[in-house]
Amino acid sequence: MKKIIVSVTNDLSTDQRVDRVCNTLQRNGFDVLLIGRELINSKPLHLRAYQTHRMKLWFEKGFLFYATFNISLFFFLLFSKADVLLANDLDTLPANFFCRKIKSQTLVYDSHEYFTGVPEIQDRTFVKNAWKRIERFILPKIKHAYTVNESIARLYKDEYNIDFGVVRNLPLKRNAGIKTKTRKELGLPESKKIIVLQGSGINVDRGGEEAVQAMEFLDNAALLIIGSGDVIDTLKTMSGKRDIKGKVIFKGKLPYAEMLEYTANADVGISFDKDTNINYRFSLPNKIFDYIQCGVPLLASRLPEIEKVITAYHVGDFIETHEPKHIAAKLNEMLSDTMKLSEWKANTVEAAKTLNWENEEQNVLKIFANLG
Repeated sequence: MKKIIVSVTNDLSTDQRVDRVCNTLQRNGFDVLLIGRELINSKPLHLRAYQTHRMKLWFEKGFLFYATFNISLFFFLLFSKADVLLANDLDTLPANFFCRKIKSQTLVYDSHEYFTGVPEIQDRTFVKNAWKRIERFILPKIKHAYTVNESIARLYKDEYNIDFGVVRNLPLKRNAGIKTKTRKELGLPESKKIIVLQGSGINVDRGGEEAVQAMEFLDNAALLIIGSGDVIDTLKTMSGKRDIKGKVIFKGKLPYAEMLEYTANADVGISFDKDTNINYRFSLPNKIFDYIQCGVPLLASRLPEIEKVITAYHVGDFIETHEPKHIAAKLNEMLSDTMKLSEWKANTVEAAKTLNWENEEQNVLKIFANLG
């Protein structure tokens, strides 16, 4: 049984992608240990099929965090037995790379996004350049790597001439026989159409502000926002305005299974990422596939990876601008066309049979089967 040590900089509690990869590897004959960090407000982890370890650090953000995390991780890896090291994202790669150099282990890299293209560092020249230097030093030396979609794989290929595999962030099949709680049980309006926006990254330039503003022009509909992000407080302030008040419901961050209970009661799911940076341009958000698994048609920005899914499976429509009146008009058009909405909903049921982790995990197994 090969021992794999998987590392990530979060506290392990909400990272669905890493959890699914670890479970897949554990079920298929690997001995998995997942390493992350423990924060002051970290909740206890539920029992998992694989081992976990969370490191306590003095710092929780910024340069000192990333430095101390990688130093601590390096020494942990150095004195641990493992055949394979799996680094998730660029911020865990230095420790894994230098440990591999000393111990001659196999290193695999999972890039969850185009890391140096994230919006948080685009205006921080020094920080962006520092990460770019690390990337340019290490990536050309990586033999085994995969990422979340074909567009990002192509970016890495063009820049570093490395062939990245693709493992999309697909959810597990949602059991068709599972009893979803009713709107009444969840405290949701029973007589209104519900539009849902979910996710742990409801941030600037992801269309949340325009979605809330669009509610001014919609009647007999409610916008359900589930999750967290840096614009949530702004959205709450906006939703208190006279023409929007009472039309927006906030549920905050919920456990994944509980979140899907709410999502499954929606009429339309939205994803309005803007083409303001390379990472958003080529994004393929988890919520796209969660909506499909829950049988909810989509209204989304016309971004390349999202467009491929919606067009291929005929599960929704697109906005052409982020102007609130246009968004409202598209939502009203979707919600009032009951025949088309039913057709899209039926198509999500068919798409869900293909777009699930049970199928996608075969790509993970192929990558690890070819390590040698």
